[in-house]
Amino acid sequence: MAKKTKPSDSNNKLVAENRRARYDYAIQDTFECGVVLMGSEVKSLRENSANITESYADVENGELWLINSSIALYAQAKTFGHEERRRRKLLASKREIARMFQAIGRKGMTLVPLKLYFNDKGRAKLLIGLAKGKNQSDKRATEKQRDWQKQKSRLLRDHG
Repeated sequence: MAKKTKPSDSNNKLVAENRRARYDYAIQDTFECGVVLMGSEVKSLRENSANITESYADVENGELWLINSSIALYAQAKTFGHEERRRRKLLASKREIARMFQAIGRKGMTLVPLKLYFNDKGRAKLLIGLAKGKNQSDKRATEKQRDWQKQKSRLLRDHG
């Protein structure tokens, strides 16, 4: 019996990450969605020219949309280019979309994009977090915990 080999991770690469989201929001659940893109947008993403830090996702008419994300224009796409900050449709199952819609209806919940990447099949995927906004004291507690973890690892490395 022949061994199955894993596909190479050459396609599985991170394009954009929203690192600030985990600081500003308490992520309660994550969803992986496909993204409907034009050809010039895919080419631009392969050059790592995207920004999802100010963007958010929303459910409208039973469809999931990524709003305010920026994918830079692709230089070689003269006639069939794309709009840089257009709304992009996200692909998820109806059950997941319904679950997100119910969660958004609760007070203080929002959908925040966390990572934009290509999976092992070369498809653009977006990791969305169902999040609740943190207040200032929660942010300070998170920062304090992070500092303590750094100190602890330093102490263990130096003395142990």
